[in-house]
Amino acid sequence: MQNTNPIGLFDSGIGGSTIWREVITLLPKENTIFLADQKNAPYGIKSKQAITDLCFKNIDFLIKRNSKLIVIACNTATTNAIEEIRKNYTIPIIGIEPAIKPATLLTKTHKIGVLATKGTISSDLFASTIKKYPDVEIIEQIGYELVTLIESGQIDSPYMLVLLKKYLLPMVDKGIDTLVLGCTHYPYLKPYIQKVIPQHIQIIDSGLAVAKQTKRILEQLNLLQNSADLPQHYLYTNVDPSILKSFVKEPVNISYKDF
Repeated sequence: MQNTNPIGLFDSGIGGSTIWREVITLLPKENTIFLADQKNAPYGIKSKQAITDLCFKNIDFLIKRNSKLIVIACNTATTNAIEEIRKNYTIPIIGIEPAIKPATLLTKTHKIGVLATKGTISSDLFASTIKKYPDVEIIEQIGYELVTLIESGQIDSPYMLVLLKKYLLPMVDKGIDTLVLGCTHYPYLKPYIQKVIPQHIQIIDSGLAVAKQTKRILEQLNLLQNSADLPQHYLYTNVDPSILKSFVKEPVNISYKDF
């Protein structure tokens, strides 16, 4: 494995670009490849087996392009498939799941809201995670249609605001003081969420924690980039790249790829 090899990341769509951004911010010398599997988005409504099969496809693509480590930049993929993935691959794999632990350290009311996909909330891993915190009331809400609207470029549509109010206000009424964004698409909704919920409610996601874990693993394996060359970033989508380009403002290579 070469230090100059890229970090590979994938998601069901553009959401994982929030994780990609945290990674390149913390590790500015690293080369990256990011897959936005928009053709198959959203993963959250698919079966566990279908999600696992898509993960294998994406990982195989990234391995063929010499990735030195792979980040599953998708909560649904991690919570449904991480166990099978680690059984089948030897490459270092970093997963992502809702930031419930940090939320439990922040909450004063002991009431936490979690907004996530159906695939994440219904997963065994999510169920086992929330059982670790019996002293905290975790109020779950499936974000039906949110990913689809983001993927179709309707992030600031009136219907998006209607859905956010429908999902968030009942959690506010129950007294949450911390809101966990349990899908990597949802950080793009933060400005709109802040218009719906009171200012005192803290909004957290897993992006920075994943970037820090990526750095830790690369350090442990002595795989941090040590070249003085400018980093290369390749972002691929299997649909029209215009939506991904509208979210990723960085001057990077974004192109269509049938994967």
